[in-house]
Amino acid sequence: MKTIDTINDLEALYDAAVPASLTKVITRITPHYATWINTARFCVLTTVGPEGTDGSPRGDIGPVVRLVNDKTLHLPDWRGNNRIDSLRNIVRDGRVSLMFMVPGSSNVIRVNGTAVLSVDPTVTDSFEQNGKHPKSVIVITVGEAYFQCAKAIMRSELWTGDPNKDLPTAGQMIKEQQAEFDGKAYDEGYAEYAKDRMW
Repeated sequence: MKTIDTINDLEALYDAAVPASLTKVITRITPHYATWINTARFCVLTTVGPEGTDGSPRGDIGPVVRLVNDKTLHLPDWRGNNRIDSLRNIVRDGRVSLMFMVPGSSNVIRVNGTAVLSVDPTVTDSFEQNGKHPKSVIVITVGEAYFQCAKAIMRSELWTGDPNKDLPTAGQMIKEQQAEFDGKAYDEGYAEYAKDRMW
């Protein structure tokens, strides 16, 4: 397999960057970006640590992050599986990236920056949902933000394509690794199980 091993070889393979892809990068959240981010209920959080990278889906019932000011975002860490891969990475290496998506929109907003974890009760308590609070809140300092061109969403027909009915379920994927696991019961009961564990 032929591979690219130098930056010179890589740059020789591609044309120069489209000028707008460089000039669109901003270093703070402007009003239009704020509107977009405040609409997003879902994002992917990417972190990096000694074991490698981690991409974690994050979602909420309202805005997935809170815009504190034009340089600061708060992302509550709601209940999950307690692997805390992203949080471990942030403690050891604060570099983060966020990719915000809104159903029906072909654009994606990307934010790169640094993060720390806050356990300050004035911060965690401000995210109360049904009497519950996140154990920590990821405090992100914006380094740069920009929208991603729409081609990837358009090519994939992400919002317009038909869902694949033949996808394996979570229960089937666990059973594939653990033969004794009751995947059918897991799938049938998960919605009820998760109902009180969202926050």
